[in-house]
Amino acid sequence: MVKKSAAVLLGSLFLSLGVNAFLVPYQLLDGGMIGLALILHYFWDIQAGLSMIFLSVPLFIYAWFKKRMYFYNSLHGLLVSSLFIDWLSPMRYWFDLSLPLSAILGGLFIGVGIGTMLRQETSTGGTDLLAQMIASVVKINVGVVIFIVDGFVVLLGYRIVGFESFLYSCLVICLVGLTTSWMVRDT
Repeated sequence: MVKKSAAVLLGSLFLSLGVNAFLVPYQLLDGGMIGLALILHYFWDIQAGLSMIFLSVPLFIYAWFKKRMYFYNSLHGLLVSSLFIDWLSPMRYWFDLSLPLSAILGGLFIGVGIGTMLRQETSTGGTDLLAQMIASVVKINVGVVIFIVDGFVVLLGYRIVGFESFLYSCLVICLVGLTTSWMVRDT
């Protein structure tokens, strides 16, 4: 229990740093629920963390009825990471990095955050939850499943963020997927 709680706190911190310090300043996207929440943030200026919670409700309802353990292992991850993302949103003004460096660091930080949680069998819910459920059935590394879903989300956000941010967002999801896969490779 202590390890899971520590993983949620540390993972959420890394994830929120990746989003706020590196992605938001250049309107970069991640995939999954974070990416969908960022699309809503960029288009309508809605808080990304709060959006993550609302977007994740259908998956959590499914998990409640079909995969109760996933529900319990992910609810606190969703709530803490969403809170951290909104709470640390002023960080978007703290750094002045280049676009390529922001994409690289954002992908690495988010991947470490997600991987930290997944190593303790917890997650932020959303597509992490979906990916865990899919990976348990089809025996594909959860990082690969996340990468596929993330690609669809970034493609969805292309018209909102523009071509350059889209290209660097593709780099972000590659790094998130690779870092997450590396973090969970022995679990």
